Amino acid sequence: MKHGKRYRSAAELTQAAGHVKDLAQAVKLVKQTARAKFDETIVLSSHLGVDPRHSDQLVRGTVVLPHGTGKTLRVLVLCRGEKEKEAAAAGADFCGSDEYVKKIQDGWLDVDAIVATPDLMGEVGKLGRVLGPRGLMPNPKSGTVTFDVGKAVKELKAGKIEFRVDKGANVHAPIGKASFSEEKLLENANAFLRELVRARPAGAKGHYIKSLTMSATMGPGILLDPTSVTAEVAS
Repeated sequence: MKHGKRYRSAAELTQAAGHVKDLAQAVKLVKQTARAKFDETIVLSSHLGVDPRHSDQLVRGTVVLPHGTGKTLRVLVLCRGEKEKEAAAAGADFCGSDEYVKKIQDGWLDVDAIVATPDLMGEVGKLGRVLGPRGLMPNPKSGTVTFDVGKAVKELKAGKIEFRVDKGANVHAPIGKASFSEEKLLENANAFLRELVRARPAGAKGHYIKSLTMSATMGPGILLDPTSVTAEVAS
């Protein structure tokens, strides 16, 4: 694959750095590699020492990033009655029940996150084939199936993200935008890594985080030393 001058120049920086042992250094470097003409997303990617085929080794969790993701989420709350007023007051973009279930069945999906009250999960369950593959299915473990819709909406708007290990034992998480200051990116990265370490399943043996990479949307990956970085986060 041929890369442009902008990418090759950024790649030279990461290759010279080798395995970065300091998270602050990685943040500084990733901002230097974000050279696209748009505000690139900064992502932390990890390869874990787990086998996702076993239910006792699944890794998933949520974290509210201190400075958000830099993206304004459009939130739909599926609820009825007074809960609609509560959701709207908390900043939900759309509130309702049957009318939105029908809209989704008809192909409408102009949302980034969906919250549902437990009493509506019978109807929401019918949308599983549509919402599931897009990561929009409300789930109690992620806090998106709840009667406390106000809290759920505020957390999502504030920068709450959900992470989950994929079939290849990888976890990817956005930690902000290239326009963020180094301090904000560092605090977001620390918050995510703390939750990732905390989510280690009891069934995981040996090294938990086997590799760790930070990258901008259009930039090369910066390899981090997972042992040094996780020790730094834990301290």
